[in-house]
Formats: sequence, structure tokens, C-alpha cells
Amino acid sequence: MSIKAKMMYITIKYRHLFKGQLLPEVIDKNTSIEKQRQDCDETAERFFKPIKGISFKASDYREFYAEWVEIENAPEEKAVLYFHGGGFVMGNARSHRNIVGNFVKHLGIKALVFDYRLAPEHPAPAAVNDSAAIYCWLLERGFKPENIAFAGDSAGGGIALATLLKCRDDGIPLPGVCAVFSPCTDMTISGESHKTREKSDPCTPKGANETYTGYYVGDGNPRHPYASPLFGDLTGLPPIIIQVGNNETLRDDSTCYAKKAKESGVDIQFKIWKGMFHCFPLLAPMFPEASEALEEVCQFIRKKLER
Repeated sequence: MSIKAKMMYITIKYRHLFKGQLLPEVIDKNTSIEKQRQDCDETAERFFKPIKGISFKASDYREFYAEWVEIENAPEEKAVLYFHGGGFVMGNARSHRNIVGNFVKHLGIKALVFDYRLAPEHPAPAAVNDSAAIYCWLLERGFKPENIAFAGDSAGGGIALATLLKCRDDGIPLPGVCAVFSPCTDMTISGESHKTREKSDPCTPKGANETYTGYYVGDGNPRHPYASPLFGDLTGLPPIIIQVGNNETLRDDSTCYAKKAKESGVDIQFKIWKGMFHCFPLLAPMFPEASEALEEVCQFIRKKLER
């Protein structure tokens, strides 16, 4: 683990001290989701920095807000459909501009980021239905499925994987590749890492996984594949790459999904990074491990879209 990665780990783990709080945050049903959404948006706006060569432009999709994140000299025929994270309850295209802009800069392909409906107001499968709808819109605009990549982080990664299942089930042509960072795939929270990595996870507040997944499932079945893609039939899915850290409670959401995908015949590339934490590749180039992991993802996407 590099010195820069260790410094980032410590900064994230003890971030409550920088806010003047003696104890880490705890998330439960009494936590204000509206306040969390406001804090998420304000923090994203405060730390947003323009990225050279990257522009943000509202799309003409009419059902909900979506924006293009574009890079100069990108191939016109290719696109990434990006599923933002935020625990299923917060986040949007604008709050993810730094993250997606940096991703697009490294990848060299434009991305469409969109505001799927959020829980608890809109539990599963609302986000998956929205995702499938805007993917169909891309196809209607002339993008070929083999030239489209799905990509997403955390909750968004889980929604991306579930959207693959819905598209396959509905007979919609699948994208050429899917890349996810620390995806949430199991709303039953059955993975051992939810217990074994609770103390070492610097990112996820105590109670967050239970609270957010509970909101996302609502009154539905937590094992439904459109909520928990881990429990779906994974046969026939496109190539998938998953990057996850060893020090995160969601680790086993990835390990269990990757194992099942491989057994189902999916072309899957999966890596657990020692000492790393939730969605760390998206922090590239802040420390070497993040840069290496993000480059692996970008190479995988480029290779699969060139077939």
C-alpha cells in the first residue's frame, strides 16, 4: 500500500474529526435523507474543479435530467452510460461531475450520466426501469449496443448490473461491456465482509448499508434480481469488469457476484485490491493504486468496444 494511499485512507477514516465531531457518523432511519442529499450536492459543488478538455452539456432526453460528459476528439459512435452512486438515496448527474469527468478523461469516450429516481420515494425497480429507458433512448438515437459501455459506482454499479438483467429479459440488445466499481449487488446483506470489514472500512458509516438497502427495497423482495442482481440468472451477459477494495463492507457483494458470473459463463475480470477501500479507482491519479486500477478498467472497456 503506497504512502499516498495510506494518507488517503486515514483522511477518509477520520474525516469526522476534520468536521469537529468526536465520533464517526451513524446512519439509521432517523437520519434525514433530505439533509444528506443537500450535503452531497453542496460538497460536490464546493469541490468541483474544471477538467481540461472536458465539457458538460444537458441532453435532450425528456423523461428526467441527463447530461453528456464530453471529451475532445472522442469517437462519435461510442458512449458510456454512467450510473452514479449514492446509496440509492442521493446523488445525481451534477454531483458526479468530478468523478465522471475524470473517468471520461482517462477513458477517452463520452459518457451520459442521468438522474434515475431515488429511494425511499421510489424503491426498486424504479431506478432500473429508468436506466433501461434511457439506454433504449441511446439505441434509438443510433448508437449500436456493441459501441455502448455501462459503468457505475457503488449503488450505481448494482443498478447497472440489474439493468443488464432487465434488458436481457425484455429482449433489448445488451451493451458491449459493463464496468463497475464496488457494486452493491445483495440487498439481503449476506456477505461476511459486512461484519469482517466493518472496522477497517473507512468510507461506509455504521448502519448505512442496512438503512439504504432497506429504503431501496421498500416493501419489495430483497432477493428480486432487479434489486439484487446477485440472485439473478447471469447467463448471456456481456463482458464485465469489477474492481473492489479488500477493506470495504461491500467486498463480498463483488466476490459472490464475480464467482456466480464466472460459473454462468460470463467473460468477467475481477480484482480485489489489498488495503483499498470503497470505489478507490475513481480517485485516480491521487495515489498509484487508484491510477493502476482505473487504467485496467479503461483498457478492458476499450478492448471490448473494439471487437
